[in-house]
Amino acid sequence: MLAAQNITKKIGSKTILHGIDLHIAEGEFVTVFGPNGAGKSTLLKILSMLMKPTTGTLIINGTNAKEESAKVRNQIGVISHQTLLYDNLTAFENLEFYGCMYGVDNLRERICDVLVEVGLEFALNDPVRTFSRGMQQRLAIARAIIHQPEILFLDEPYTGLDQQAIEILNGVLAGLNIKDRTVFMITHNFEQGLDLSDRVIIVNKGRIAFEGRADGMSPYDMRDIYIDTVGGRD
Repeated sequence: MLAAQNITKKIGSKTILHGIDLHIAEGEFVTVFGPNGAGKSTLLKILSMLMKPTTGTLIINGTNAKEESAKVRNQIGVISHQTLLYDNLTAFENLEFYGCMYGVDNLRERICDVLVEVGLEFALNDPVRTFSRGMQQRLAIARAIIHQPEILFLDEPYTGLDQQAIEILNGVLAGLNIKDRTVFMITHNFEQGLDLSDRVIIVNKGRIAFEGRADGMSPYDMRDIYIDTVGGRD
């Protein structure tokens, strides 16, 4: 689904990413850990086409991202701790706006389906300003998948959520994974990342320092690997 080859990123004289090579299979859930400033968010922005690499090649679903950027962007959804929702619009109106941007067919039906998928069908006509933080993040997922992207990028989606909202969000994300949508997530939480992931990656100083299967790995195992890899945890 995704192949990144020799991805580097320089800003001025500073090198943020050093020759990243990464392959993600269709339907795979990959979680990335790493200390602050390691280059995780920069890598996500490049893979999701929010930022251009200095060098390297990005192939998504067999398409060269540089040569056919519009086609590739239509296959991508992005979620971060910023919801990118309009507070004065209802849940339905927000999804209608983004659905029109992507040219989604049968949009009204699709909006109803995706609201059910994230468990917000009861609030479709409520203004987003009345939503809890957890509800907003679930609606942000609906926004990101309204056009049925084949790969979903999540940058610290748990920021600001209470435990109940985290559990609900985990359930939504687990459901997305079951449906074979490819997911690339950044988080600092070992337990949440391991519960959802097929594979885990540690990025440190702009390089992939560790890759491994999540199967059978406990949060304590991940903590020990993390400490051995980066020398501590922030």
